[in-house]
Amino acid sequence: MNYKIMNKISIDKAIYCLIFTTLLVSCRMDNEKVEKEVPIEVNAEDDVQETKSNVFDFLPSSTTNQIVRHNGYILSYSEENEQAEWVAYELKKSELNYNNNDFKRPFFVEDPKVNSTSADWKNYRRSGYDKGHLCPAGDRKYSKAAFDETFYTSNISPQLHDFNEGIWNRLEQKVRYWASKYDGIYVVTGGILDENLPTIGYEDVTVPNYFYKVLLDEQDGEYKMIAFLVPHRDSDRPLYEFVVSVDEIEKRTGIDFFPKLNDAEEARLEKNSDYKNWSFK
Repeated sequence: MNYKIMNKISIDKAIYCLIFTTLLVSCRMDNEKVEKEVPIEVNAEDDVQETKSNVFDFLPSSTTNQIVRHNGYILSYSEENEQAEWVAYELKKSELNYNNNDFKRPFFVEDPKVNSTSADWKNYRRSGYDKGHLCPAGDRKYSKAAFDETFYTSNISPQLHDFNEGIWNRLEQKVRYWASKYDGIYVVTGGILDENLPTIGYEDVTVPNYFYKVLLDEQDGEYKMIAFLVPHRDSDRPLYEFVVSVDEIEKRTGIDFFPKLNDAEEARLEKNSDYKNWSFK
């Protein structure tokens, strides 16, 4: 009798152990399955930013040490002037295929990535100045997200309406023409942030007296460069009359525009103010 009872107990223990082991293995498999199926939260914007920033290999130096990266452009923010000292981006020919996208203009908002916070759009209210884009919304119509990004206040500067809609707009259109003709170009743009300039709003947003654009084109390892320095007033003069050397803009801003270029190549290109390699038709 005792032998039978002990034998039954041993069998019961074996069965229990087998069931327990099976359940344990099953639970582990289920957990592994769950871990594999739960998506990892990734900031898709940051992932795209790194990709975009790798595409733009010619970032200027920053005199403010506050570089902000967005999907469609990168900027160096000047808290003292409440605007970017430069905005840089690559304008590809393929991105111009979306010009017919009729996105609704969003409201201007502060840039969430500027550590010191960018200017409040209310500084511009009743100031007599437009919220002038540095990276134009028209250059970022390939997606709604990229278009909306251009309405961060870190990407604008006070511009007189006639200037914004006049010569500055003509220059922006010419940049798109060259991006199409030369299969993409690099663009760096901003205002000349001199000392003792007028300001607007309760945050003292600087009003530049001059705005600039510096363009770089690369074709099969060969580079060409052109720079524009435009007084902050409308003009009917042809655009080529505003061409200057990159060296001149570097002296005015303290910015090194293309430090990754070979030193000899950079020096040759930046001292040149000849525009004959650029079509002004």
